[in-house]
Amino acid sequence: MDGIFYGIGVGPGDPELLTVKAIHAIKEADVLIAPKTEKKDGSVALHIARPYLKPGIEIVYQVFPMVKGFEKDDSAWEANKAEILSLLRAGKNVAFLTLGDPMFYSTYIYVYRLLAQEDVEVRTIPGVPAFAAIGSRVGYPIVEGDDVLAVIPATAPKEKIERALSTADNVVLMKVYKNADEVISLLEAHDLSQQAVLVSRAGLPEERIIRDISAHKGEPLNYLSTILTRRN
Repeated sequence: MDGIFYGIGVGPGDPELLTVKAIHAIKEADVLIAPKTEKKDGSVALHIARPYLKPGIEIVYQVFPMVKGFEKDDSAWEANKAEILSLLRAGKNVAFLTLGDPMFYSTYIYVYRLLAQEDVEVRTIPGVPAFAAIGSRVGYPIVEGDDVLAVIPATAPKEKIERALSTADNVVLMKVYKNADEVISLLEAHDLSQQAVLVSRAGLPEERIIRDISAHKGEPLNYLSTILTRRN
């Protein structure tokens, strides 16, 4: 009998934010897939889940190229899929760990679509997205009443970001790192900077909270940086 494939959201950083369902799935797994990038060693998602790993569990690191190049060269993705399928066909339960929520700006979405083409059982377990954890962590209501919320990846084209900023009442900006200064300038231009709070690596030991974002232009930020803001 084939194993079950679990897609597990481990939240933004604090291991205590994993759901009971996620913890049960991790303990059911025979193999953990820990996604990583080509440039970095280790896996943040694995670090978060480590308190719940059973002794002797097999850990497989898989490198997933950036999604922008996926359509041009899917060889690495197909190789990862083949490895996962071989484990499932061997009767092993396989858990894929992902930061935040599996269906929210996650590498897991592409893995899920690849496996959906196969005759395997897939169970996806939601996780706490970073912006929800940050709102509770710093006492910042994300939306209330009739507020319209825009969730924007800072990696999007400038024109797309500006369109969203011009219509939203409240804003979540994710992946604020390479172009942080440009993003802050856009928030200033749209009267969205004074109420902003930026949190980097939420729930992790290196967590950083910045409330006066305009005073921190020029400072390097981690990829896991999120801004919450609203109109004055």
